[in-house]
Amino acid sequence: MAKYKRVLLKLSGESLMGEQQYGIDSQRLNDYAEQIKEITELGVQVGIVIGGGNIFRGLSGAAKGFDRVKGDQMGMMATVINSLALNSSLDAIGCKSRVLTAIRMEPIGEFYSKQKAVDYLNDGYVTIFSAGTGNPYFTTDTGSSLRGIEIEADAMLKGTRVDGIYTADPEKDPSATKFENITFDEIYNRNLRIMDLTATTMCKENDLNIVVFDMDTKGNLKKVIEGENIGTVVHN
Repeated sequence: MAKYKRVLLKLSGESLMGEQQYGIDSQRLNDYAEQIKEITELGVQVGIVIGGGNIFRGLSGAAKGFDRVKGDQMGMMATVINSLALNSSLDAIGCKSRVLTAIRMEPIGEFYSKQKAVDYLNDGYVTIFSAGTGNPYFTTDTGSSLRGIEIEADAMLKGTRVDGIYTADPEKDPSATKFENITFDEIYNRNLRIMDLTATTMCKENDLNIVVFDMDTKGNLKKVIEGENIGTVVHN
């Protein structure tokens, strides 16, 4: 039995690189597509936001001399490339999907509206939200929070390469301990940057729980959907 009826799944662009240094690893992409299809077969409605850091990150571009607005717009385009790749991978395994964009760019994707998104979700389409919020100075984490709230998702699932939230970076501090549950207030007090502050605050104010889990281990997405105690739940 699925614990959630509708979710917003946030994927990082960097994760799509797999073992590569840049771009999209086809095996990682296919693994993600298969996990997503697996949960749709449980009747779960899935909205997705993917970052673009495997191709271009606006902040990194600004640090190298790009105009910040132009850099963020380039980052938005990177998320569209990743969204189209996932769309293609899902279609190839018989999982119907649609790409909606926050910036008009038909015929690459359909222009986003809440009603269109909800209609697709209700019709069983995996619905991929690309181009962030369509505005500079907002991350894809904030885009995820916004879309999750708009589509009235039961939870935001943040797929990462680590298996939850720790007291410190477990890759740097072997004594770091993992939280099974943590409140938004404790996230602030401990200065744990699981997402940017705007995104975290939006989830807190709109009572949208976040589940942080390891997406790179096949089968974990289904385990989260079925309510298994993996990852970390952030709540009010």
